[in-house]
Amino acid sequence: MNRSTVVIAAITTLLSGCRGSHLIGFPFDPVGGRSLNSAFAELNPRISRQFIVFASDRRGNQDIYLYDTIAQRLIDLPGLNAFDTVESNPSVTEDGRYIVFEGSRQGRSGIYLYDREYRQLRNLTESLRAEVRNPVISADGRAIAFESNARGQWDLLVYNRAGQPLPGIQTDPQ
Repeated sequence: MNRSTVVIAAITTLLSGCRGSHLIGFPFDPVGGRSLNSAFAELNPRISRQFIVFASDRRGNQDIYLYDTIAQRLIDLPGLNAFDTVESNPSVTEDGRYIVFEGSRQGRSGIYLYDREYRQLRNLTESLRAEVRNPVISADGRAIAFESNARGQWDLLVYNRAGQPLPGIQTDPQ
């Protein structure tokens, strides 16, 4: 059996478990934007276990929001959203502790990691002299993958939470 046959078989197996789609009715808040759905643009939603993370312009600036589907409420993210930064393309760990996103501040893009437990925000790519985009974090939060044009083309880089390239995955682009 060749590789493409194995991939097709795996996808078929996964899809055969689907019993059709259904609409989940999350609350709508037309005024304050305190729920998952609002009258504002909800951009780049990603789901991980019970959490949905997305960008929205609810407060007049594009910020990151985290919604708990079990509690059916937005989770406060103190220290994450900054007035001088446009946040986009978020991703969240399975336990909801870490959120990674692309931020643009003063015309420079960066990949930011927010730790909900310590309410700490860090730019993981501050020393990387390149444009970066489209971050995603692993379910356990140990690896962050994103695109970088450090070598004049768009390459995938994988960093740990400390902002260091994972050894053996790629060469250092600097």
